[in-house]
Amino acid sequence: MGMKTPPASSAPVTIPLVVLTVHRNGTITVTRDGTMLPPPAHSTWRRSSLPEIIEHASERRAVPVWVEVHETDGTCFTDLFPAQPEPARHEKSPASKPRHSTPNPTPLAEVLAEGFIPGEDIAIARVTGHIDAGKDGTARALIDPAEYPGVSEVVLVGRVSGTLAVRRLP
Repeated sequence: MGMKTPPASSAPVTIPLVVLTVHRNGTITVTRDGTMLPPPAHSTWRRSSLPEIIEHASERRAVPVWVEVHETDGTCFTDLFPAQPEPARHEKSPASKPRHSTPNPTPLAEVLAEGFIPGEDIAIARVTGHIDAGKDGTARALIDPAEYPGVSEVVLVGRVSGTLAVRRLP
């Protein structure tokens, strides 16, 4: 008799589910597969913590994670963050290279607007990132013009209030 092939594993492949629940005060509660994921000591999770949350929940991007964001208005967003393979051991890590190699970096352009709901997520279009509105409903975006050559205007969009503010870069 010939050799038998072992049966395939019947265990399903699962991707961890990371759930972010946004609260009215701008803080976020995070769970991974139903278990609380605490923020770093002496801090709270906020929208701006998303990259850190993904890094922590995905074991430094070693495993993929499904992320669900539950907003205060009842909307829900879902996205898959795939694992990212480590660079080969003989390659230098991109983290060891300076982000900007110019000796005199361009100063950041500040864009201010008001009329937002305190703590709401504000999109910056030409979407370069997201910021949170301050306690008084103002938004302050810092933009590095060197990263976005040719951009002279941005639009700030309040995800909850729907407030739009078009601003020229200084």
